[in-house]
Amino acid sequence: MSLGPDVRRAAARFLRTIRAQAASRRARRGSAPNREGFTLVELMVVIVIIGLLATVVAINVLPSQDRAMVGKARADISVLEQAIETYRLDNLAFPDDLQALLAAPAGLARPERYREGGYVRRLPEDPWGQPYQYRRPSTHGGQFDVFSLGADGREGGEGNDADLGNWES
Repeated sequence: MSLGPDVRRAAARFLRTIRAQAASRRARRGSAPNREGFTLVELMVVIVIIGLLATVVAINVLPSQDRAMVGKARADISVLEQAIETYRLDNLAFPDDLQALLAAPAGLARPERYREGGYVRRLPEDPWGQPYQYRRPSTHGGQFDVFSLGADGREGGEGNDADLGNWES
């Protein structure tokens, strides 16, 4: 039995429509993300991995920061120590305080010997945000002390809280 041309055309059109719909579904499924999501176990594994990475970074970076802060404090102390020595050579006396390194203090015996522009451009703060300390006479056997009180801002201490000064070599 043969089918008429109209039936064959209608069947062909129907098959094309079915194939187009199937192709469209396949394309949507292939381009759309999987809608099932992540399991709780998968999420926990990712969180643990991120925590481990953060711990490794913190363990490696924080000590470097502490060493850098101590290094900066030692460099600042060295600069201030050199400026105080230069002040002493020019003015034949030690300054009364660190402000004398910025501008000539009143009562200098020979003000013309004071260096124009001072001995430092500005007084730095230590890495912990505190001003450097100056003490004359020294309590550590030198002629003067220039020091930072460390992270805690108090005399004494250990580790990051230890005082850093020009008495250290």
